[in-house]
Amino acid sequence: RIFQAIVSCIGSDGTIYIIPKSFETALNKLMAEIQNTFKGLGLLIPYCWKKGEACVVRGSDTVWYRAKIIEVSGSILQVQYVDRGYIESIPQCHLYPTTFYTGVPPFCIPCQLYKTLPIGNFWQQDAVDYLQELLKNEEVEIHVEELPDNPWGKLSISLYFGGMSLSSFMAYQNYCVAEDGHDMQKLGVFEGDLSPSYLLHPLPVPGEIFPVTVTHVVSPKEIYICFDSPGNLTKHSATERAASHDSESLNKALKWCNKIVKTLPHLTNFEKELPCLAEYLDGLWYRAKLLSITQLVPVQILVQFVDYGTYLVAPSSRLRHIPCPLLKYPVQAVRVLVAGFRPASDDKNVERIPYSPEWSLKALWAMLDYVEGKHLSASIITLSPEVTISLYGDDKNLIHLKLIEMGLAELDE
Repeated sequence: RIFQAIVSCIGSDGTIYIIPKSFETALNKLMAEIQNTFKGLGLLIPYCWKKGEACVVRGSDTVWYRAKIIEVSGSILQVQYVDRGYIESIPQCHLYPTTFYTGVPPFCIPCQLYKTLPIGNFWQQDAVDYLQELLKNEEVEIHVEELPDNPWGKLSISLYFGGMSLSSFMAYQNYCVAEDGHDMQKLGVFEGDLSPSYLLHPLPVPGEIFPVTVTHVVSPKEIYICFDSPGNLTKHSATERAASHDSESLNKALKWCNKIVKTLPHLTNFEKELPCLAEYLDGLWYRAKLLSITQLVPVQILVQFVDYGTYLVAPSSRLRHIPCPLLKYPVQAVRVLVAGFRPASDDKNVERIPYSPEWSLKALWAMLDYVEGKHLSASIITLSPEVTISLYGDDKNLIHLKLIEMGLAELDE
């Protein structure tokens, strides 16, 4: 069985506590009931607590939670939050004994990684800390491998984050040994990988109008577009629905990669078109490909961010191996030419685009103003030799007509 879950905490012994997404509504309802039933402080009169006794606990966030007593030690009690998994030492004044809600099974499930042996036969503290930092409160994919022998035992699972196997990733970090190592190569972060490549984005049918965002403008004529996520998916084509799903899944996978990026090796192979992760000016890492080495000492490399179309010259320290799961998503930015216009033959503006001197810089800035951050639409005219489109503004008029009105371009029949 496969399902999505939130990791609520990591136990000191490496137990992974998860709350299935399908339980969230019922858990929220129960929590609301508990808050309505218990108000104010905990039990202020003396009480003889017993190990295993059910209670509610007022957490540091002033919210009441279901719990059970793990250990009694004077006025301090060790309790476990039954719907979250974590254990805390709490003064008696923050607890209240109750048999309410004991008939409702715990919403969190204790789990262990399937066929995964920690180094030294138990999870070391640094491994537990790393798991906690990586997984706490994050949504993950759970594959149930084996049920426990008793109802209170641990579920044996394979856990995937951003398409990567947790067992394989922890083995790669030398925290454990994955007995079933078939996922290891899927991690795709090792030297000597085969030269992989990105998938191309499927294109809509020519003539069909679809929503787009312009992510990069090379010149008024040459731009990069992304397919917008449609508001009502049922009314849109399969291409647009797939694009929306891919974009959402890719963003989740990239979020995970940014959490683990320091563990990924630096690039040592600078083959042209090689996929990689590159750090952008905002400090985040994105999918990219190598274009050329622009300087040897120190090494500077021209890369293109494939989901935006933008370029950056970066030192090798800002380039990392890309995990293979990130290669299954098609590139989000598509290079296109905009049809219907050409540079104005009488454009007297002296400042030209250095790499495209037929266009003035004024035409480039005007094009940027018209497309940047706007809700645009497009339709494909031709697919070869290059993808050529008609581009429409949010007023449904062709974008290039504005450039013609300004005298920066002319009609091209």
